[in-house]
Amino acid sequence: MPAPTADLIRRLRAAGCVFAEEEAELLLSVQQSPDELNAMIDRRLAGLPLEQILGWAEFCGLHILLDPGVFVPRRRTEFLVSQALELCRSEAVIVDLCCGSGAVAMALATTLPDARLYAVDIDPIAVACARRNVANRGEVFEGDLFAPLPAMLLGRVDIVVANAPYVPTDEIKLMPLEARAHEPPASADGGDDGLDVQRRIAAAVAPWLSPGGCLLIETGQRQGAQTAGIFAESGLLPRVLRNEDLDSTLVIGLPVSWADNLSDRVSL
Repeated sequence: MPAPTADLIRRLRAAGCVFAEEEAELLLSVQQSPDELNAMIDRRLAGLPLEQILGWAEFCGLHILLDPGVFVPRRRTEFLVSQALELCRSEAVIVDLCCGSGAVAMALATTLPDARLYAVDIDPIAVACARRNVANRGEVFEGDLFAPLPAMLLGRVDIVVANAPYVPTDEIKLMPLEARAHEPPASADGGDDGLDVQRRIAAAVAPWLSPGGCLLIETGQRQGAQTAGIFAESGLLPRVLRNEDLDSTLVIGLPVSWADNLSDRVSL
């Protein structure tokens, strides 16, 4: 792999790429002709997310295939994966809602090969991408939240995980341009307070959960208490967890009968 040139690093930095040196190395690592490399660089300078240009994103140590227009998995969501693994038995039935590229589903399937995995997204482009990633390790459905899931899962799901959109509509304009311009708006826009989709998930989850089953949702740090309140209104006992290193907040909701065991199974 050729060493990044000072000019390439300068151009990337001028375009607003904070990690210009690392991005230059990744762009140069792809086997390609000079014309193809220049086209990739031009797309990055125009604001296309690096991961969509490369065709993959790193997540939980995995290379997740990524198509243009699909939400780019963030490192903070690795906290959602780690906490789900704390709660999962090896043969758990897992549902990943708002799955995007299938990054969370793939990370869980890699660690829990005997688990039964079902993923759902409403975006057909994301569903096609997730099916490439998940492949024969689980099933990916296109549709709105629980609607496309097979009825035989009712009362049998051990863990529901969701990185649902949680950015308030008025704050979308504050997001980085590459996310606003090149990722689906529905992957970020959570309505007036950012929590519309969370409300719908929490209100509908109970019939799907097995005895002792639980719901895990990523949320914003300042929204943690609100998300917990949504869980409580839906009959789930909530626990807010925070990982400062990843700048990640999530809420776990579970039946009261299982709550006494939570402190022994979740790293706070």
